[in-house]
Amino acid sequence: QVQLVESGGGLVQPGGSLRLACATSGFTFSSYAMRWYRQAPGKERELAARIGTGGNTYYADSVKGRLAISRDNAKNTVYLQMNSLKPEDTGVYYCNAYTSVYNHWGQGTQVTVSS
Repeated sequence: QVQLVESGGGLVQPGGSLRLACATSGFTFSSYAMRWYRQAPGKERELAARIGTGGNTYYADSVKGRLAISRDNAKNTVYLQMNSLKPEDTGVYYCNAYTSVYNHWGQGTQVTVSS
């Protein structure tokens, strides 16, 4: 059974940091590229960051320099380190695992940036 379980969300003040984790099981993690999406209230889900099977990364312009994606294939886990958080970073953050054939989603974790 495929599972992706996000954790680490919460309430943080502007300028603060959070580290999200997505623990996975039920598939060969090292063979999947991993993505973090986010969805702000009233907006469409958008790609925030991606990491390939070889460790290459991509970031949306809105998060470049503030968010960092990483993966630990031994733990079947992908991380999103979020620094210098802004109120516009508020939303539900979703973990996604994909290949050309398969596409798996987590249930999301809420991140709220507010003073």
